[in-house]
Amino acid sequence: MTEKLEQAPDRSSAASSFARISLAIYLLLIVYASWYPFAGWRDLGLSAFAYLKAPLPHYWTVFDVWTNVAGYLPFGMLVVLALPRSRRWPVYWTILPPTVAGILFSGTMEAVQTFLPTRVASNLDLLTNSAGALLGAVLGALLRPRFGPGSRLLQLREHWLNREASQGMVVVALWPLAQIYPLSHLFGFGQFTSILSGWLSDLLEQPVDLQGWITNYVQFTAAQYWLTETIITACGLSGAALTFLILLRKQAPKVQLTLLLIFATLMAKTLATALLFAPDNALVWLTPGSFGGLLIGALMLGGLAYAPQLAQRRLAGLCLIITLLLVNIMPDNPYYIETQQAWSQGKFLNFNGVAQFLALLWPFCTLWFLFHPLHRRRANGKNASQESR
Repeated sequence: MTEKLEQAPDRSSAASSFARISLAIYLLLIVYASWYPFAGWRDLGLSAFAYLKAPLPHYWTVFDVWTNVAGYLPFGMLVVLALPRSRRWPVYWTILPPTVAGILFSGTMEAVQTFLPTRVASNLDLLTNSAGALLGAVLGALLRPRFGPGSRLLQLREHWLNREASQGMVVVALWPLAQIYPLSHLFGFGQFTSILSGWLSDLLEQPVDLQGWITNYVQFTAAQYWLTETIITACGLSGAALTFLILLRKQAPKVQLTLLLIFATLMAKTLATALLFAPDNALVWLTPGSFGGLLIGALMLGGLAYAPQLAQRRLAGLCLIITLLLVNIMPDNPYYIETQQAWSQGKFLNFNGVAQFLALLWPFCTLWFLFHPLHRRRANGKNASQESR
């Protein structure tokens, strides 16, 4: 027993792998949001950091200020949670590195915006982003003890989730966030053929429609669009929920947690739709096809919630692959496009770039997690150890 205690790693000094992975993904999203649309680069003869000496902007809105603060608040909090734990560090050493990192990172983002025609480098943005990083660092320092060894949250995590669930937790947590981008099909993530068509059209200087080429420009009926949306919704729901289920231990309340995840995701979809367009259109995503897909997906999950994890892993991958094939083969629903053009889009339209990036990559990140050899070996080893018990 003594030897085991001596060899055991000091978990109090170990950084959270979930926080590290989340921080890496969040940094990527900030870069994408700051430099989107990555086109029209030009040199105006100004220094990249000339904006630091410029006077503060005369025109700004409270919405812009709070958006910048809120955008960097998770950054500061995640940096704190990702740092190694040490009881000997004073509190200000926990807050200072994330704040400095936020200032340097935001300053770099603003400097690069000097060379983008659609963006304006602003010292006010740097100040508000830095304030957000500072507030996030303070919040992370206050919350960090609740995630430390012996905390209730850590005990709950070890009781409900597998030890190798960190990567999967990040993937699952991104599923509700991916709902921000408006899609022609509920849970229809990963549509890249339309993006490729746009790139090829610009490159070849002539219209290119990959979806029309794949379907031979067949005209689909309203019933066929309805059936397609039902399948996409059912498979998208099942794939995401099954990915979540393989992270849970046998003693976890699987049904309740899965329902909570689905409810949070649909609420995120409703809120994003209301903010992006108008409150009257908050539930416009709930079409007959998507409603039928939700019912079918719920029936599928009811029979698979307690299936072997290997079967859940394979079925989750199959569902996501089916969704990817359909959203990239079927053309956009013309009825949805006509409705979308009639909506009045609001201020959150500025987040469409990063939201589209997240909606595009989510199914591929999930498939990587499901079929990565290391994750499969860990899952198989865990299942074997449970059976031996």
